[in-house]
Amino acid sequence: MSEKLHKVLANLGLGSRREMERWISAGRVEVNGQVATTGDRVDIEDRIFVDGKPISQKRRRHRTILYNKPTGQICSRNDPEGRATVFDRLPKLKKQRWISVGRLDFNTSGLLLLTTDGELANRLMHPSFQIEREYVVRVLGDVGEEHLQALLEGVLLDDGVARFSDIQPAQKEEDGANQWFYVVLMEGRNREVRRLWESQGFTVSRLKRVRYGHLFVPSAVKAGRYVDVPPKELAELYRLVDLTPPD
Repeated sequence: MSEKLHKVLANLGLGSRREMERWISAGRVEVNGQVATTGDRVDIEDRIFVDGKPISQKRRRHRTILYNKPTGQICSRNDPEGRATVFDRLPKLKKQRWISVGRLDFNTSGLLLLTTDGELANRLMHPSFQIEREYVVRVLGDVGEEHLQALLEGVLLDDGVARFSDIQPAQKEEDGANQWFYVVLMEGRNREVRRLWESQGFTVSRLKRVRYGHLFVPSAVKAGRYVDVPPKELAELYRLVDLTPPD
């Protein structure tokens, strides 16, 4: 049974589906001696080449890690400004690439999942699966109940209505200028936590992701370090997005 070419390449661990579509559009992929086009389908008998090199369709063993991102790193592979990237700290791979499951911006720290399994990454990021992302956030200003209610009911941002599914107070600093909250989102839009608080007139001075689905950052994994997701938790992660867990 044939599958879309960009999906096959992503499942082999060469990158995300979107990235594979860009490779195809740029003419980097050939199938059976012909330059591939977006939307092409392939089966197991087809010969695939990327940048002139043959690509085996044999199923590969995938790896998924949890990285504790510090502030001051970006989630892109390269940066014109020369800033540090999370990919600088990751283990090296052969014939596969790390795919970031969503992104954390430059000033946000905490839990970042990375995998070589393109299908897993695609599903974990897809809004239809409604996977919880929990953050701890420090907000500058006096937050009232009316603000919290608005953030739970929904706020119209420039890319549509957004809301927190849960907000819990964490602590209030002694000077009273800052308050800490745990907030939960069911999607991963760009800078969504910050933009939600800004819609109520508040500034986010600290932001850290502490949970993705059922996964938390282990206390032993300090900022700038990573750990392979343990088999039991990894199997649960696959089942969460209706995939068969790896052996």
